[in-house]
Amino acid sequence: MVFTAQPGGVSQDKLRELVRSAAQAPGPGAGQAAGQLVRAPDRAPRGRRSTHSGDAQPVTFFDHRLILEVCARRSPHRGSEGTRSHLEAAMKMLINVPETVVADALRGIAAAHPELVVDVEQRVIVRRGAPYEGKVGLVSGGGSGHEPLHGGFVGRGMLDAACPGEVFTSPVPDQMTRAAAAVDSGAGVLFIVKNYTGDVLNFDMAAELAEEEGVQVEKVLVNDDVAVTDSTYTAGRRGTGATLFVEKIAGAAADAGAPLDQVAAVARRVVESSRSLGVALSACSTPSKGGPTFDLPDGELEFGVGIHGEPGRERRAMMTSAEIADASVEAVVEDLRPDAPLLVLVNGMGATPLLELYGFTAEVHRALAERHLPVARTLVGNYVTSLDMAGSSVSICQVDEELLRLWDAPVSTPALRWGC
Repeated sequence: MVFTAQPGGVSQDKLRELVRSAAQAPGPGAGQAAGQLVRAPDRAPRGRRSTHSGDAQPVTFFDHRLILEVCARRSPHRGSEGTRSHLEAAMKMLINVPETVVADALRGIAAAHPELVVDVEQRVIVRRGAPYEGKVGLVSGGGSGHEPLHGGFVGRGMLDAACPGEVFTSPVPDQMTRAAAAVDSGAGVLFIVKNYTGDVLNFDMAAELAEEEGVQVEKVLVNDDVAVTDSTYTAGRRGTGATLFVEKIAGAAADAGAPLDQVAAVARRVVESSRSLGVALSACSTPSKGGPTFDLPDGELEFGVGIHGEPGRERRAMMTSAEIADASVEAVVEDLRPDAPLLVLVNGMGATPLLELYGFTAEVHRALAERHLPVARTLVGNYVTSLDMAGSSVSICQVDEELLRLWDAPVSTPALRWGC
């Protein structure tokens, strides 16, 4: 059975049907194989790319026989073997071999953070002590390479569990169902999902499987990126920096004892109140490729870049920090049209030093002040990254008294901590 998903109209029902077939097939690694169909859509495009906004790519052919064959293969969580060619391609990276980079990082997280329970084999990070009686569990996840998102936000006041995929690759449904089971106290579980095709399909499948096991699940989709609408590997806007706002505010609501429907409602309010835009000054390099994932000539920047290096609105000549701040603020403010105080996240993409980020923050504040927009809180740092990409993103969220109170509530995670 073969079908083609045409640009602008992916049949998610058919995709789910095929994924379920893969998940139920016999053979080692069958659970992980459920995600093989939808792993590709979370990856960044490679090579020279079109810079116009209508650059969505068709999903590739899927053959049901191939899916069943995949199920018979071993789990993608491979051992320590690697090839010399891979190692040589990534000689400038602080890794062993590309095949084990995620597992190695998870072992490091476990060593550094005993307050977390890290299952390296199953790729699940859980808040120690979970489930907490009467508390709604929060689960998120996505491809690795965006650290500290999401594993760095597991802890008091944020997530109860995170599911890391391979680099720039969606996690598979088994991971999310395991996470949901681990954090469900009987009060239900909220899935926080960035709007990438692979993430959406796999979290949807995981929700169905979890509910079959008696876990009540709500899902919230984060789609804050104003750069483009139907972009590479997404239907609708991409989920980027506002994911941090959602995980922090919804996490505080859950820790305060709010029921599942209220936690989901506050998370959706945050999504509706948030906008983001990113700018790349250089491409990122993935461990498997060992070089840049796209071409960005000297003297140019990508305005509206995605967190996997997806195309933005346009290529522009290099600009000053003040000019980038003006353009970024104009884009997010024009789209949101806020009429309340703002949370502001000035986020580094991974390779931009804090010296530059704080200088950029000053320009962002200036640009907002010129538009008579008050800033309630500001967060600066590398939180939603793209490996070693140079650049930054600006995220804003207009807040009322309740959202600001939840933002200020105590939080204690590897990457975010205050009030504890």
